[in-house]
Amino acid sequence: MITITTEIRDRRKQKYDKGKLQQRLRRLTGRAITDFGMINEGDKVMVCLSGGKDSYAMLELLTRLQEKAPINFELVAVHLDQKQPDYPSGIMRAFLERLNIDYHIIEQDTYSTVKRVVPEGKTMCGLCSRLRRGILYRFASDNGFTKIALGHHRDDIVETLFLNMFFGSRLKAMPPKLRSDDGKHVVIRPLAYCKEADILAYANAQKFPIIPCNLCGSQDQLQRVKIKQMLAAWEKESPGRVENIFRSICTVVPSHLADQNIFDFQTLEKVS
Repeated sequence: MITITTEIRDRRKQKYDKGKLQQRLRRLTGRAITDFGMINEGDKVMVCLSGGKDSYAMLELLTRLQEKAPINFELVAVHLDQKQPDYPSGIMRAFLERLNIDYHIIEQDTYSTVKRVVPEGKTMCGLCSRLRRGILYRFASDNGFTKIALGHHRDDIVETLFLNMFFGSRLKAMPPKLRSDDGKHVVIRPLAYCKEADILAYANAQKFPIIPCNLCGSQDQLQRVKIKQMLAAWEKESPGRVENIFRSICTVVPSHLADQNIFDFQTLEKVS
């Protein structure tokens, strides 16, 4: 008679749960890529790795999807070392070497620039993000990338919607696919359908070597943090509310808003 110990049962359950989670994330990522035409035959995709859970998960999911994709495309991981304090040099390189994937690590000291320009106590994210984006866009142009993949997920998109509403008076979120302002780059967000809780669970299961942000990530009073807390409270009160908000972004009725630039209210009475 074979006795299965509790430890063995737990290991089997963890493996099963991890497999189901990976399957769900892969399915949602693949659906987003298809729905928004994110990756096409012959694309050279720059997968931006910040060192956080989201970008690690994005890279792994894209490499798995690439193996079975009906089209051919190239993935290249790119990480920007911004010379922030306590940056654990070598962790990202070791991780990418184990994956046996093409990669580049760019070294540029944006940290000193941000600290010099932004007054003490002010939010640093805006300038840091602009500098990082400029460096990555320039690298993409110089190396022939046709797409730039970022690790923003469903919750990021919903949070951005409320940030723009509350502090910018605009009904605007993060699109799953975007052409940059200069028209030179196409940015894609393959995790657009994935919720943050699933990505966090997957990152923990995979034991990704997280590199914390010691610049903007240490600012507890960021408006995005407050929005995240608000949405978490809503979700606790009414499970599924965040998903419904995201679906509303995907189902817009211009005639039931009030933007005169996207709907012609002036000629509404004129029926031909």
